[in-house]
Amino acid sequence: MLSRLMSGSSRSLEREYSCTVRLLDDSEYTCTIQRDAKGQYLFDLLCHHLNLLEKDYFGIRFVDPDKQRHWLEFTKSVVKQLRSQPPFTMCFRVKFYPVDPAALKEEITRYLVFLQIKRDLYHGRLLCKTSDAALLAAYILQAEIGDYDPGKHPEGYSSKFQFFPKHSEKLERKIAEIHKTELSGQTPATSELNFLRKAQTLETYGVDPHPCKDVSGNAAFLAFTPFGFVVLQGNKRVHFIKWNEVTKLKFEGKTFYLYVSQKEEKKIILTYFAPTPEACKHLWKCGIENQAFYKLEKSSQVRTVSSSNLFFKGSRFRYSGRVAKEVMESSAKIKREPPEIHRAGMVPSRSCPSITHGPRLSSVPRTRRRAVHISIMEGLESLRDSAHSTPVRSSSHGDTFLPHARSSRADSNERVAVISDEAYSPADSVLPTPVAEHSLELMLLSRQINGATCSIEEEKESEASTPTAAEAEALGGELRALCQGHGRPEEEQVNKFVLSVLRLLLVTMGLLFVLLLLLIMLTESDLDIAFFRDIRQTPEFEQFHYQYFCPLRRWFACKIRSVVSLLIDT
Repeated sequence: MLSRLMSGSSRSLEREYSCTVRLLDDSEYTCTIQRDAKGQYLFDLLCHHLNLLEKDYFGIRFVDPDKQRHWLEFTKSVVKQLRSQPPFTMCFRVKFYPVDPAALKEEITRYLVFLQIKRDLYHGRLLCKTSDAALLAAYILQAEIGDYDPGKHPEGYSSKFQFFPKHSEKLERKIAEIHKTELSGQTPATSELNFLRKAQTLETYGVDPHPCKDVSGNAAFLAFTPFGFVVLQGNKRVHFIKWNEVTKLKFEGKTFYLYVSQKEEKKIILTYFAPTPEACKHLWKCGIENQAFYKLEKSSQVRTVSSSNLFFKGSRFRYSGRVAKEVMESSAKIKREPPEIHRAGMVPSRSCPSITHGPRLSSVPRTRRRAVHISIMEGLESLRDSAHSTPVRSSSHGDTFLPHARSSRADSNERVAVISDEAYSPADSVLPTPVAEHSLELMLLSRQINGATCSIEEEKESEASTPTAAEAEALGGELRALCQGHGRPEEEQVNKFVLSVLRLLLVTMGLLFVLLLLLIMLTESDLDIAFFRDIRQTPEFEQFHYQYFCPLRRWFACKIRSVVSLLIDT
């Protein structure tokens, strides 16, 4: 009896798994889930822990054993999705950026979105002019340390805080000047709200870039924003397509297709190539979810989407959740006392340090912050066919804060980046700085592609994404092979056409075979089924049976007897 109880308790323990979720302030939430627990259960636990009601904007991100990023699907089992060994590690992040973050009902929601955009600014996903960068950094200063106090904040105090991976003394002085003179008296909530209002006006607000290449083999980043689909090359937005102009999203292998219908133009198809089929499928699923969330009026309009039109071929996916309009309507009905926000209790971040947790980590002297320009091929190779969504890369130039290109190399043993012969931690300043507002920017961007890599400490789940030197060389070879493959688009189109025709023939033959079986059952079997009986009693079927089927059957029987008698005689 005791042994049965012990075995039963051990089996129940085996069905429980420990999950650790890293939150936006870099604190961690740990819980235990059952083996069959759905993603919705884990997400609800997190939102209850955060006291969050406007939760539809957020999601849980994880990385599978193949180092491919995913958003946790709430309708499926957590354990089956992760496909890795426990304990599980995930990240709580903003999945759908609010169209108007200032219109969010609760302060706790605005605070979490503020933390996400602050991370985007630091990691180079939110690009901006010098003046905008100074204002955004000043808002962060005001929100986290309050009003300027000469006794607490000596000359040059802003240089000890890290808003961007690298910035000039001129920008630091501008940040301090705005903080001293323009933001005095603003509460943390007010500063965060002003920060969100400013960030919302930037072109790359809400961008989560997916590295790809266009049909010419040029590096590009695809992203979905609250307002539509964008394509970025270097630091320029080369395409912006509103959601109501996007008619279809499709993928085949590594190839991603975007079908666009514009009033003044004919229908066009944009084609891009992802590093891996898994990355392409992730890109497609993100596009389906974003389009449903921002474009549809009601969640009842959501339909299952297939990656192909050809019968049952391809992947099928359905967005599960409410759409943006429904979320806003639901938020307006929230009536409760505002929850308490513990801003001072943030855990020091390894990937996006809070400015209240000590000085900037950069070990590169300002006088030696000299950029190393890289070639276009080096810029392409710096993508390294990463399966992750990487930051939009940028560059800077001298103390005027103009974009300059960087060359970074990963040491195979220590994994440190090298800029201007100085070795330092990848978390210091390998990430991009904001785009400058000078007209020279366009000329620089047209001549160079930057090579900043994703910080290996941006999030816990992406720590394994930086390859060694040998891996980088192998991936560079894959990139070159992919570039060569792009030079044969006609051959690829012919192969795809032939495969489609073969699939159509196979499906047609299968349908004919099924119809033949049904005909035999109708004419030869004695099954007394209402469905068969109704068909047999129709005049059309009787005419077919006596005028065509019976003579054909007699002809086949005669031929078979002739063949059999011939075989017997021989």
